[in-house]
Amino acid sequence: MTRRFFQGIAMTAFCASFLLAQGPGTPGTPPTPADMVTHQVERLTTLLTLTAAQQAQATTIFTAEVTAASTVQTSLKTAHTALNAAVLKNDTATINAQATQIGTLTTQLTAAHANAQAAFYLILTPDQQTKYATVLSRGSGRGFGGPGPGRFGGGRQ
Repeated sequence: MTRRFFQGIAMTAFCASFLLAQGPGTPGTPPTPADMVTHQVERLTTLLTLTAAQQAQATTIFTAEVTAASTVQTSLKTAHTALNAAVLKNDTATINAQATQIGTLTTQLTAAHANAQAAFYLILTPDQQTKYATVLSRGSGRGFGGPGPGRFGGGRQ
């Protein structure tokens, strides 16, 4: 249950990061993946005082994560649409199949996020690692972020 609780917190925090990543621009227009990564690296630079080299590495790491997550998120949206249609038809077999698919896709997003966090952690100095570990222990994911948009967690085990 504790693991599920922390996953829920991290996922919620990450969703918030995408809302915070929206800077000036056309209202209602979501930020591009590049904008999200840029804002994330800026926040981490402020928090951890990243060097230029670390910023470049972080940009590469988080761009790879966003790229990997985008395909999964498209599939997740499709699965949610199918799940909603199955609910309206009271199609329990499809409900169960789509729920399983959503679980698998959510696992893939969580793994992509955790792998990016681990890679980012390795480029930090020991002092930065201590600060970042504190941020993570508070459930803030990537320093004001966490797992990808549309992700959810928590609940009971």
